[in-house]
This record gives sequence, structure tokens and C-alpha cells, in this order.
Amino acid sequence: MNITRINSVKTELTIIIPTYNEKENILKTFYAIDKVLSETINWEVLFVDDNSPDGTSEIVNQLSKENPKVRGINRFGQRGLSFACIEGILAGTSPYICIMDADLQHDETLLPRMLADLKSESLDMVVGSRYVGTGSTGDLAKHRVWTSKIATFLSNYFLKQKIFDPMSGYFMFPRVFFDSVENELSGRGFKLLLDMLITSGSKTKIKELPYVMRSRDVGESKLGYFVIQNFLLMLIEKFLGKILPIRFIFFTLVGFTGLFVHFFVLWLTHIFYKEPFIYSQIMAVIVAMTSNYFLNNHFTYHDKKLIGRDNFRGLINFYCMCSLGAFFSIFVANYFYTHSFVWWLAGLLGAITGAVWNFFSTAIFTWGGRKA
Repeated sequence: MNITRINSVKTELTIIIPTYNEKENILKTFYAIDKVLSETINWEVLFVDDNSPDGTSEIVNQLSKENPKVRGINRFGQRGLSFACIEGILAGTSPYICIMDADLQHDETLLPRMLADLKSESLDMVVGSRYVGTGSTGDLAKHRVWTSKIATFLSNYFLKQKIFDPMSGYFMFPRVFFDSVENELSGRGFKLLLDMLITSGSKTKIKELPYVMRSRDVGESKLGYFVIQNFLLMLIEKFLGKILPIRFIFFTLVGFTGLFVHFFVLWLTHIFYKEPFIYSQIMAVIVAMTSNYFLNNHFTYHDKKLIGRDNFRGLINFYCMCSLGAFFSIFVANYFYTHSFVWWLAGLLGAITGAVWNFFSTAIFTWGGRKA
């Protein structure tokens, strides 16, 4: 992580703007903010860039040399909007923090009122909302609107108080409020607001202010498959994360798909093609393990995804670890069965042993060498 400059001037408000391939928007966003914030407000803007290939960080670096209100963080080998925001907050120097996007879709003219209300009403959070009063999603594509509404509907099941736009990416809060929830944050995905609200509970003092979302002029939306996946992962982690690790849950779900693959290949080779059972069983095990590896690499460990030669080495390593898991599973199941345990309980204990071994051994030896 590279921080371009440390601001020695005490500021009242730090605006955190995560970026990825936003070269064309940096100057426009900064000057739009600079135009509306009162001279009586000491503020700074902190661009947190995920090492954009389009040269975003170079624009930020140059701007920071020309204007003391600008700082930049360039993150290497890391991706993820929530974690980018968290790093920005931790690097901030102000008692008040604002999160907003670099694409000019958020109405910067709302900033002074957000700060004024936050201070005068002693609030924990002020949220720029598309779904209250005169707020709207503007010209946002219909599929994006429906995705947002579905996510809002799901989110409110996990929140202990109703909020109309928990998926907003435009919000402001005191630094002390963030400090109170920091250690419990998931950090997954792209919705830090939702993460903070679920963590903080029902006593959070929130106010929503309406704004009309603008259309993006340049650049591309970051909403993609993995953004949606991370949103669902965060909800599952908040609900079950204190009981079981989220990766273990997904690893186990992938394992269930492996059972279907196993029995399908066994049926296909032994029943349909009349191959000997032992050969069919070996083929079914290999295909199921291969399927499990690629699904885990794509979903469970997508933030540590192995590619190229590492992908092949990872597959061989996965075969080895899961083969040991199968041995331990058989050993434990046989031990309990020979000690008068009912057959299904002995089998279950063996399966749990194998699953736990497979998860922790592959987490360490297959995907452990690659940092998120």
C-alpha cells in the first residue's frame, strides 16, 4: 500500500473515494466537491485506488502535489470496495468521514447538509437515499434498479431497524462511530454501509436525506457477478459467521455438489457403459474432486484464485489433501463402527472428520500461499 502524502493540517471532514479505472473522473469529482464545500469547513479527499491499470493513481498523485486537500492510497494486489473504504477511514485524519463514489453519480451538493445534520442532531449516520422524499434512482438501468430493490428487501431482514436505502454508497458518520464497530465488520463486498448497520444494531441514530442519482458519464459500472456474490456472502457471514467460518460453509456446499457429480459419473460409467465397479468408482472420485477444486477455486476462494501454473499445482495439491481426507474419514468411521456405534452415526462422524480435514488442509496448503 502506497500513501502519496500525509496531511499535516487538522481537517474536520475526510471524504473517502474508492477508485478503479476512474482516470477520467478524478479531476471532475474533486472540483465538484471543492465548489460546494464551504471555506469554513476544513476538509480533505482521500482517493483509495486498487492499482488501476488506466493510470488513475498517477492523476491522484499529480493532483495531490498541486492541492493540499488531496491524498491518495494505492493498494497493490488487493481488490474490494469495502476494504478500500476501511483502509481510507483508518488513514483519515478527521472526526467526520464521508464515503462516496468517483463517478459523479452521487450529489455532492448534499455534503454540507449531511455534515451539518450529523453534528447538530448528534447522529451516528447520515445516508444519501434514493428511496425517501424526492430521491430517485434517476436514469439507472431497470435491471440495476431491481437488483438494488431486491438487495434492499433482503438486507432489511438482517437490520434491527428499518432503513429505506441500506445499499447506498453515499453516507457520512463520525469517526468514533466507525471505531465502535470496526472490529466486528465483515469487510466483504461493496456495501460498507450495510455492514456497519448490521454490526451496530438497533440503537444507531440514522437520518436519510434524499438525492437523485445521476447517470455515469465515463467509465464502467463495477456491479458484476462477484459483487452480488460478495453481498450474499456478507449476509450469510453476518448470520452464521459467528458459528462457522463462511468459507467452511461454502466449502461444504461445494462438497454436496461433489456428491451429485460422484454418483452421476458412477451411474454413467458402471450402469450405462457397463464398466467394472472399481474403475467406475475411481473415475467418479477423480471427477468429483476435480469439480470440487474448480468450484472452490472460483467461488469459495475467488479472492485467492489460483491461475496458470498455480492452478495446476493447486489441483494436484487438492487431490493429495482430499485423498488423505478420505483415508481419515474411513479410519474414523471404521473406528466408531467397531466400537458399537450405529452405522449411520459412524459414517457421519467419518464424513465430518474428512470434511474438516479437507477444509483446513486445503485452506493452508492449496490456497494458503496466495494472499487476498
